[in-house]
Amino acid sequence: MASHIVGYPRMGPKRELKFALESFWDGKSNAEELQKVAVDLRASIWKQMADAGIKYIPSNTFSYYDQLLDTTAMLGAVPPRYGWNGGEIGFDVYFSMARGNASVPAMEMTKWFDTNYHYIVPELGPDVKFTYASHKAVDEYKEAKALGVDTVPVIVGPVSYLLLSKPAKGVEKSFSLLSLLDKIIPIYKEVIAELKAAGASWIQFDEPKLVMDLDSHQLQAFTHTYSELESALSGLNVLIETYFADVPVEAYHTVTALKGVTAFGFDLVRGTKTLDLIKGRFPSGKYLFAGVVDGRNIWANDLAASLSTLQALEGIVGKDKLVVSTSCSLLHTAVDLVNETKLDKELKSWLAFAAQKIVEVNALAKALAGQNDEAFFSANAAAQASRRTSPRVTNEAVQKAAAALKGSDHRRATNVSVRLEAQQKKLNLPLLPTTTIGSFPQTMDLRRVRREYKAKKISEDDYVKAIKEEINKVVQIQEELDIDVLVHGEPERNDMVEYFGEQLSGFAFTVNGWVQSYGSRCVKPPIIYGDVSRPEAMTVFWSTMAQSMTKRPMKGMLTGPVTILNWSFVRNDQPRFETCYQIALAIKDEVEDLEKAGITVIQIDEAALREGLPLRKSEQAFYLDWAVHSFRITNCGVQDTTQIHTHMCYSNFNDIIHSIIDMDADVITIENSRSDEKLLSVFREGVKYGAGIGPGVYDIHSPRIPSTEEIVDRITKMLAVLESNILWVNPDCGLKTRKYTEVKPALSNMVAAAKAVRTQLASTK
Repeated sequence: MASHIVGYPRMGPKRELKFALESFWDGKSNAEELQKVAVDLRASIWKQMADAGIKYIPSNTFSYYDQLLDTTAMLGAVPPRYGWNGGEIGFDVYFSMARGNASVPAMEMTKWFDTNYHYIVPELGPDVKFTYASHKAVDEYKEAKALGVDTVPVIVGPVSYLLLSKPAKGVEKSFSLLSLLDKIIPIYKEVIAELKAAGASWIQFDEPKLVMDLDSHQLQAFTHTYSELESALSGLNVLIETYFADVPVEAYHTVTALKGVTAFGFDLVRGTKTLDLIKGRFPSGKYLFAGVVDGRNIWANDLAASLSTLQALEGIVGKDKLVVSTSCSLLHTAVDLVNETKLDKELKSWLAFAAQKIVEVNALAKALAGQNDEAFFSANAAAQASRRTSPRVTNEAVQKAAAALKGSDHRRATNVSVRLEAQQKKLNLPLLPTTTIGSFPQTMDLRRVRREYKAKKISEDDYVKAIKEEINKVVQIQEELDIDVLVHGEPERNDMVEYFGEQLSGFAFTVNGWVQSYGSRCVKPPIIYGDVSRPEAMTVFWSTMAQSMTKRPMKGMLTGPVTILNWSFVRNDQPRFETCYQIALAIKDEVEDLEKAGITVIQIDEAALREGLPLRKSEQAFYLDWAVHSFRITNCGVQDTTQIHTHMCYSNFNDIIHSIIDMDADVITIENSRSDEKLLSVFREGVKYGAGIGPGVYDIHSPRIPSTEEIVDRITKMLAVLESNILWVNPDCGLKTRKYTEVKPALSNMVAAAKAVRTQLASTK
């Protein structure tokens, strides 16, 4: 009985790759040193899987930044602005595409399906000259082989690659990306030929776009591509891997009929309907890679339940054709539970990280083959039972309060235009008010203070004094820059979700449960294991301290319920919306306490609202309904004069703009600059937005400092589609990851630009 892993985290159990990348980018280490860290990480991952008994071990799922960017490099699809002149793509061009450089901006980054991972969006057009420009897939296959591990090279499939791309700047929006298929297929053929020559016997094409709502033209592209590749693939076993959702009926029939394909991988955790399709019809003689171990969560698998699913499938596809797999790449889960020293024994028994999931996959494969590890299975059954009955999971009062929400839609009593007038009387802000999104740079000193306080090396008094000094510094900087609505800079916060989770009941935290978000950036999602409530105020102390340092409005800064939900590992024993309503009630208590304490502007970030959107249209309305409702619950009780802001990050909002309006916030700040101002097109197309809005005027994910003229140009573009009395001027996102040497000049130029446009507007009146 065989086992397979779709993909594995690349950062390393202690974020070794992150530190190596950042050291390289800062010029503190060279390319060889970075490559050495990568080689060691890959070797340890392959060895770990081989030692666990995994048969189909993936290669080329490692990446220095992102797997889609790796595919762009493989195809030589480098946008002209990076000045690449052919040859093998090196770090210089690769990281310029990912991060920008002193003279040109980075490529756009967006969410990978409905995960919190981000990929670099390929920019394509009719004139792109594709060439085989990165031999990474072949090199890594050979590297593993030299270590005695025969792997399955993993490549993003040609159709998904094109469907995940966008037309480059200057290319018609209506340009058909799929028209490039016949230009990239020859490159894929070269890669396949090299892999064959190197001795590969299997190849995995990730075609996750198959789980989306595709039209017949798009489905036809899969049929065309794999019949074009059929002769190149002959002699190889070919696995088409899908993940993150059910495969729709038409897509299922298309994919299972593909020529030259040996095996199909399906996510059977999020794709329960696919199970019915397989039971209805599965092509004889083909392999089924059954994704029964959840690659997107940290809960231990219910082995008994998975085994019965697998046994049913065995009857359909045959014993020798069933392979036990993960539901998707383990990239989306934490690396190794072994490194968790602070979790209690009971909770730990409920969990499995990537390293443990490998063991689960193998245990299931062995059990199917009649080699059941009795001790392992019975420990698993005991853990499942303890989780179902543990008193720490349920809080009756919380359950009651959440159940009582059902009768109302929790809207504020007055219309947004009336509220904005009342707020303006109180706040007296200029036209085009300036603000920032929340966080200010987190210096090494600041991180040290937090670390020492956590380790009880400094007293609470010393900690409060240090944080107070930092807030004071941030307030002074903003006043000197003449920013209108201030923030306290969040020096006391490690992460916008973890900070709140640590103060809410029902949450647990890891020490090393890091998950890659993009590039070297990792997040450490909290674990929501039980009912959620707020024992006491979480932010009032710091917000009121910050407000006492200035006469200007100081924003109270909260993370919204949907973002806390979407950026956590969520309990899988009740519907997600029930957990979300519980969090909303906890945040509502905090909003009302901030208002009582005299905070007149409160920002409730919903950075991740869009990313929780189900992949299939048929499921989206229900999600948006409860997600938007959860946001409204948090602030339905405040006075008209209290201004509620929200912030949203990287995402394509155009399709959910009506839900965003329905959130009924007074002001929304939104990512805009890195996606070529796609956002503004919504308003050009006539969507009327009456609340305040601040589309980001510069990209904070790049070290580049935008000029005043550039920002003036951005604001002017915005004014072509938005009224001047609702427009705010702000960066794209929080400034936590930037340095003060970048932040001060950038904000100075931003304020200067806002003032310049105010002057222009006044003179034209």
